[in-house]
Amino acid sequence: MEGNRSMHRILALLALVAFAPPALAEGDLKTTLTPTDLGRLAQFQKARADAIEEARKEGDAADVKVLDAILAGEEQPIRGLDIRGNYRCRVAKLGGIGHLVTYDWFACKIGEDDIGYRLEKTSGSQRLSGHFIDDSETGLIFYGADHYADEAPKKYNEDPERNDVGRLVKVGEDRYRLELPLPFLESMFDILELKKH
Repeated sequence: MEGNRSMHRILALLALVAFAPPALAEGDLKTTLTPTDLGRLAQFQKARADAIEEARKEGDAADVKVLDAILAGEEQPIRGLDIRGNYRCRVAKLGGIGHLVTYDWFACKIGEDDIGYRLEKTSGSQRLSGHFIDDSETGLIFYGADHYADEAPKKYNEDPERNDVGRLVKVGEDRYRLELPLPFLESMFDILELKKH
């Protein structure tokens, strides 16, 4: 009888392991990211605040309305969630040349590979892809690279001037924001809003 109970417990544990989501985000910031990208993350809060201020002050009213919708929602726990799936995503570019530029919806997906969860923006002329590192209960660090629609996706640091680094947060039911400080082109701060289909 006791042997049967032990076997049932073992089978139950094996079932939990078999159906558990994969590791959400693994890695170490200091060994994964370049010093330049660690520096961009260190300036995250200031870059964000300055870019939002400029965007709201100088941006077109219609774009500011879109930005306010993107920024709505408080950070929620993300650690341990299964975030895989297909998403609608839209980009806001804050600060810099255009002050504030917002785009319509594109397609994104979060899948997995041998590194872990992988985000890909799969439509539009400017695309990105990359992975995550666990940062806190409410945030994941993203590291990846930009590429254009007519190029194959690039690996992080394949071309350092294409590197992206930022933070993914959950801000609603099946809704997330990827916030990217100090991109190399066009703006001071980019935000990719993702809504799961």
